[in-house]
Amino acid sequence: MSSNSDVTDSQQTLAIFGGQKVKNTPFGTGKRFGDEEVKELIEALEQNTLFYHSGTKVKTFLNDFNHLYGIKHSVAVSSGTAAIHVALGAAGITVGDEVITSPITDQGTLVGILYQNAIPIFADLDSNTYNLDPKSIESRISSRTKAILVVHLAGNACDMDPIMEIARKYGLKVIEDCAQSYLTRYKGRLVGTIGDYGCFSTNDFKHISTGDGGIVTINSGDEQQFRKVHAFADKNYERFGGSVSRDLQLLAPNYRMTELQGAVGIAQLKKLTDICEKRSRYGNLISEGIATLPGIKAHKVEEGNECTYWFYMLRLDEDELNCSREDFSKALAAEGIPNQPGYIPDVVYMQPLFQQRHAYPDSTFPFDITGVTYERGICPNAEAILQTAVRIAVNEFFTEQDIDEIIQAIRKVSMHYAKQAYERTI
Repeated sequence: MSSNSDVTDSQQTLAIFGGQKVKNTPFGTGKRFGDEEVKELIEALEQNTLFYHSGTKVKTFLNDFNHLYGIKHSVAVSSGTAAIHVALGAAGITVGDEVITSPITDQGTLVGILYQNAIPIFADLDSNTYNLDPKSIESRISSRTKAILVVHLAGNACDMDPIMEIARKYGLKVIEDCAQSYLTRYKGRLVGTIGDYGCFSTNDFKHISTGDGGIVTINSGDEQQFRKVHAFADKNYERFGGSVSRDLQLLAPNYRMTELQGAVGIAQLKKLTDICEKRSRYGNLISEGIATLPGIKAHKVEEGNECTYWFYMLRLDEDELNCSREDFSKALAAEGIPNQPGYIPDVVYMQPLFQQRHAYPDSTFPFDITGVTYERGICPNAEAILQTAVRIAVNEFFTEQDIDEIIQAIRKVSMHYAKQAYERTI
């Protein structure tokens, strides 16, 4: 056998079985923070105040964000989790209310619901976009339902038109969790501007980072609603103009953003468009590159939408592949492509908090208001997604070569196991 044939055989044999791996060079890296952030931070410190109401940095950050998103009002908060809690509180969600949301999300989506002593109700997902299925949402509505909390997972937009139609039909508030979905578009509209409120995160694990932080958009444009959101994020103190009102009527948390976070946010926002454009292009290239592979279901983005891929998640059809999801993941890693089986270990309602119905120590409140329970199987599509998905990083610092090698590695692994599956049938 010639040396050329030897090379070909080595390239075709999976690295996990001794073959030549696809990726032999490091992934592209870069610095998230630089002189722009330093300049803003120095200016913040020179103000001699780091309190948002007295300084200019948080105000400037929000003005820049509002201009980018084409909205009138937004409020800065201490985290994305805080943003969702503030939106729920301003929407009037209270004890015993039900909020319909996604079973594949971070705990931060759910904390605010429970802090309002409301009850999370989980609707099922679309098998290919990994976002809420409007039909499942409607099937979960009861007399206690007061809001729909949609999660635009991984930079991919939920199907908002039917969701908004359902909300209008039943008189429900819609809150958008956009923590992973900066500059994501649904039929040309930016997510976070479609529902009643949009909630964003600026922690270190998002498209832009201020360390921690968040933003709530108020999409009605109503001044009174803006004041309500603004106050709920600040102990229900009303700080407008030069005055402060402490005439408290209702309980609210302290979720204020500092001038240091606002300063970093100003510089980070200037980079956001380029970050999202690159992530969108890279994710779409991966989908195009693996579209026809046996046993692979690409991360689906509906026509007319723009996904900004906080990560890329494909699914496996194990009937077409002679391997388990774990086998596939290990083989892909051996080719030089880091990945993770699934996104979170299980749907959130299988966590002990929901299975034991213990939001607080030694109490089943608020779950005991309705007696709600969370059984395995209530969201079968969501459970199946997590059992068959493989998550791959997408990063704005990656190179075109990195993306091409991700595609090559997925192709190599899928073709190997698909060939084995075919050979077993003949």
